[in-house]
Amino acid sequence: MNKDFSALQPALVWKHFAAICNIPHPSHHEEKIRQYVVDFAIAQGLEHTVDEANNVYIRKAATPGMESRKGIVIQAHLDMVPQKNNDKVFDFENDPIEAYIDGEWVTAAGTTLGADNGIGAAAILAVLEDNTLVHGPIEALFTATEETGMDGAFGLKGGMLQGDILLNLDSETEGELYVGCAGGLDANITLPYTAEAAPAGYVAYNVEVKGLKGGHSGIQIGYQRANANRELFRLLNQTTCDVRLAAVDGGGLRNAIPREAVALVLVAQAEVTAFEAEVAAFEKTLIAEYANIEDNISVKVLPTNLPAEVIPACIASKLAKAVIGAPNGVIKMSVEMEGLVQTSSNLARVVSDGSSIKIQCLLRSSVNSEKHALGQAIKGVFELAGATVELSGDYDGWKPNMESAILHTMLASYESLYGKKPAVMAIHAGLECGIIGGKYEGLDMISFGPTICFPHSPDEKVEIASVEKFYSFLLHTLANAPLK
Repeated sequence: MNKDFSALQPALVWKHFAAICNIPHPSHHEEKIRQYVVDFAIAQGLEHTVDEANNVYIRKAATPGMESRKGIVIQAHLDMVPQKNNDKVFDFENDPIEAYIDGEWVTAAGTTLGADNGIGAAAILAVLEDNTLVHGPIEALFTATEETGMDGAFGLKGGMLQGDILLNLDSETEGELYVGCAGGLDANITLPYTAEAAPAGYVAYNVEVKGLKGGHSGIQIGYQRANANRELFRLLNQTTCDVRLAAVDGGGLRNAIPREAVALVLVAQAEVTAFEAEVAAFEKTLIAEYANIEDNISVKVLPTNLPAEVIPACIASKLAKAVIGAPNGVIKMSVEMEGLVQTSSNLARVVSDGSSIKIQCLLRSSVNSEKHALGQAIKGVFELAGATVELSGDYDGWKPNMESAILHTMLASYESLYGKKPAVMAIHAGLECGIIGGKYEGLDMISFGPTICFPHSPDEKVEIASVEKFYSFLLHTLANAPLK
């Protein structure tokens, strides 16, 4: 396992990325990575500020002769998604990411890599460190806690940024320029219950749905991957056996498609064999349904200790019906841009705590009215089941501006470097551009980055060659910034 990045190019980018991997920085635990950036600014003698939302701002003056260029804000977020394989022993708050070179890629051993958005942050630090570059006025903005709610972007104050252009380095396909993104809405659902004593004459099992690919709920939602929460409750809803639900723990982060879900159930002793057969048949059904999409589906029953309490049967039944009935996955495709998901929902989390079941969905759409209608649909389904539903965290998308000055500059830069034009795209994922642009009206914005596959999952990897192309493109863009 080759963990030595010293031979990779661009050297400064990989130097900083290696350092970032060694600093634990999951969402809400970004103190160490923030201090790394502040210490870097101090060492470089650069003006810097940390605001009340924990965003870090650094300013670098234009090189001589470039003072008349438009100011450019280069932006990335400091947190990463903490996801790991079930058999991986790892503490995201304390352990460094075990990043290594795997052929043409850099990946991590059993966890998310954090190339989203660590490569973007590393590229900004490289630009700030390299005094041989030619550029106009530069501002670096490192935002906080993007992955779990875009807290830093929401908390950004007006008047902090002075630039005319924002380059967001949080896209994940080299050769594509993003000029628009979806807005988002959270559905936080609570279904209360009063636990009952576990009945006699039952055997306890953990029912596990595992091995799914998961992924980013904006980037990979259009791949039609299985949702572990939905499939677990589909099984529990359709069983003909006497099964009682005691507990459930499915999914993880709101913006990750659930890869795993586990239910603690009690099965009547006389129906154990029949239930095991149902589970085995269900696994075969899923394998057939998701052929050429999922390649490692596992649905298993494992004996476990009897719990003291169970969820009332009427509550468990309503829960199962609501989970499988709620809108999930791709809801509508764009008719204006081929292949773009317009509206979707990710049923990200289902977990019980002994007195309630909490469900979390993340809704996305580039059409605000559709996003709100989807929220009402999900609210209606779960309220019929007796749950309370809070719709919150609403943010608008980012409307494309095809007359953008920086877009035309970057189209020309890319063609000059690589002999072809980059694709101009919109993305279904939520980017901070929409929020930042709402605070700084008239800010000219583009999002781009290297090729990162399977973000938000332990399969995450970044293509080495694409990092060099992305960084060269960034430098060329800075050197050719439009005049004020």
